[in-house]
Amino acid sequence: MYKTKGLKNSRIEVADALRGLAVIGIVLYHSVEHFNLGTATSASLSFPFDGTVFNVLTVLLSGKMYGIFALLFGLSFFIMRDNQEQKGKDFSLRFAWRMVLLFGFGVLNLVFYNGDILTFYALLGLLMIPAGYLSTPVLWAVTIFLLIQPVEIYSLITGWQPDISPMMKYYGALGPANAEGTFIESATASLKNGFLASFYWFIWKGRITQTLGLFFLGILFGRSRLFYNEGNHLKIWRIVFWVVTILIAAGCIFGHWHNGDVSFGKINSLLRPLFNLCILLFIVSGVTLLWYRFAGFRKSLAHICFFGRMSLTNYLMSSIIGCTIFYGWGLAMYKHLGVTLSLLTGIAIVVLQIVILYQWSKKHQRGPLETIWRKLTWLGSK
Repeated sequence: MYKTKGLKNSRIEVADALRGLAVIGIVLYHSVEHFNLGTATSASLSFPFDGTVFNVLTVLLSGKMYGIFALLFGLSFFIMRDNQEQKGKDFSLRFAWRMVLLFGFGVLNLVFYNGDILTFYALLGLLMIPAGYLSTPVLWAVTIFLLIQPVEIYSLITGWQPDISPMMKYYGALGPANAEGTFIESATASLKNGFLASFYWFIWKGRITQTLGLFFLGILFGRSRLFYNEGNHLKIWRIVFWVVTILIAAGCIFGHWHNGDVSFGKINSLLRPLFNLCILLFIVSGVTLLWYRFAGFRKSLAHICFFGRMSLTNYLMSSIIGCTIFYGWGLAMYKHLGVTLSLLTGIAIVVLQIVILYQWSKKHQRGPLETIWRKLTWLGSK
């Protein structure tokens, strides 16, 4: 069983910067996908190079930003649990209550955006409670098992495939309601079908085991204090960086390029998530190394640390603003904006949120939703 080492968990600014980058990437990719309405090839304001822009964004952002978010979610759990354990307190029930609250925020987000991720984080996050008690070697074994896509390996060996046939039924109900319905019709459809549509999509893409594996990887990074500039940690990050760089290069060489993206033929369901994991670790290790090596890089990213600390507020705010712009009950821009203009719209959403929350950060340490979440988490505690 794991026991705290009693070391102080100071604020990890590079983790805040990474979280801020992840939120920005999520907002940009959501905008390009018109917040799950799809990239409209028939948009009235399109450019010939829209396809190339979309392919580049898919390689850099799709699955990677949520993955970084998941990794840091596990890191945050470790820090909170370890801080309580150092005080002689068990954080398990308090964290379970915290996940109930997060699920509530996810339901609120579903009112606007049908592809909410918070409800899944809340449910899967409960499994971090027993994982937190595992010894480090055992947790490493479980984490590696989850990250190598065990379900996909089993499918390739046996020929068995999970039944995801209901997925299109749920997405079929969401599309017309979000694109053409009133706000009430859209919200009702999202609440009724959004979670189930995303659930089957998670199964189809192997995201359940990978997300859980990234949660646990974040816990392990927290235990080893990898995000602190201590000991030989930067050497470890350099090794990670070069190993995943080689693996990414191999994937690009031996994979099949289709519509600007890498595919791996019959074993794509297995290798694609692993390829995404390598890109994710490339981004995390690269940013961490640059953060500690170059003051200029650290100074430039320091401006989005507050943005990362307010990730919950940012996530819900982007759903409200983005769906108002793209959905039928709002401005219905999904009909008009092609990929490039949707990307520029996403950048405008990010800039607007930075301006608003920067003013908030001058007087508050946390975002408005983070403050509510924290106060409700510790409700009844001294």
